[in-house]
Amino acid sequence: MEIIKIVLMAVIMAFTLISSGEGQLVENFYGSTCPNVESIVSQAVTTKFTQTITTGQATLRLFLHDCFVEGCDASVMISSPNGDAEKDASENLSLPGDGFDTVIKAKQAVEASCPGVVSCADILALATRDVIGLLGGPQFNVELGRRDGRVSKASRVEGNLPKAKFNLNELNAMFSKHGLTQTDMIALSGAHTVGFSHCNEFENRLYSFSQSSPVDPTLDSTYAQELMAGCPRNPDPTVVLALDPQTSFTFDNLYYKNLVSGKGLLSSDQVLFTDPASRPVVVEFANNPIRFNEAFVTAIRKLGRVGVKTGNDGEIRRDCSKFN
Repeated sequence: MEIIKIVLMAVIMAFTLISSGEGQLVENFYGSTCPNVESIVSQAVTTKFTQTITTGQATLRLFLHDCFVEGCDASVMISSPNGDAEKDASENLSLPGDGFDTVIKAKQAVEASCPGVVSCADILALATRDVIGLLGGPQFNVELGRRDGRVSKASRVEGNLPKAKFNLNELNAMFSKHGLTQTDMIALSGAHTVGFSHCNEFENRLYSFSQSSPVDPTLDSTYAQELMAGCPRNPDPTVVLALDPQTSFTFDNLYYKNLVSGKGLLSSDQVLFTDPASRPVVVEFANNPIRFNEAFVTAIRKLGRVGVKTGNDGEIRRDCSKFN
């Protein structure tokens, strides 16, 4: 009887794991169906990376935005003639075109060798890993086996992406919805070691923070003056400033050193240091780049499992911008 109970528990646990959408991804998923997929994607991504300087941060940001809405299913890639797809949401309008183009070019290269086999979701995951390496970040293996989602709606984006003004509790609440810990959240925030932000995301910290202090007092004063020079009142909406002004195109731990120095661009960046609950991890990452890289790899692999479609769920798109 005891043996039967143990077997039943094992079956229930296995079923729960499958139902959760986790545990089904494997590193060599295409070993027999498209064995060269990783080298094909890598070559396409490297070519694009050498052509366009923003390819790295654009692709990384695209992956993060995709996984937070509907899960990692390439739903953000869909183009709608009605302008109501996920990418059309106001929060996603600033996603650079180079990220989309990277995935599209890699998909075309894969289709030429293995038609109808590899999902756009997996190609986005592989491309993200590749650009992190090209930017100087850590190397890691990518779990594969995702299928592409069949739902992409702008209306589902609001409330599912972190905002620039979030405090620590709000950040933790959003990341924990996806099984990500506070340390995972702080590590993934390190993606801001590359990339840029529009002035409207942080101008309140420069001109209207509070009645008693128009400038956010957590900002380094010299840095605040530099930001004002780059983003005057009522700036051109196309103007962007680097999230990490010293090494904007290098994946490193300088982002955390900036936070310690009061040079976090967004409120949601700086709060990671100003809040005592998260400060120790920021200081650790600032002092130990190896520890940051390890934590980032752990976190982005966990993120890559969020809401995945596998088995008979979803589809393998022929064109990443269109449902089959």
